[in-house]
Amino acid sequence: MERILNILKNIRPEEDFTSSQDFISDGLLDSFDLISLVTDLDSYFSISIDGMDIKQENFKNLDAIKNLLIKNGVQI
Repeated sequence: MERILNILKNIRPEEDFTSSQDFISDGLLDSFDLISLVTDLDSYFSISIDGMDIKQENFKNLDAIKNLLIKNGVQI
């Protein structure tokens, strides 16, 4: 989880992602941030997140992102 948190902090260093259960509804991430997040996750974990998986529910909190990474073969 620390790796995911570090990626999020690189995108929005001023935000506290540990206290939110919905990054998008709480205004921590916008659509441009999601593109950066997908790109950074793909690069860091050497994966390719399928376009069908790029939806709000897969990026709403740390657990959702973790589950998406696991689905893409990342061991966390």
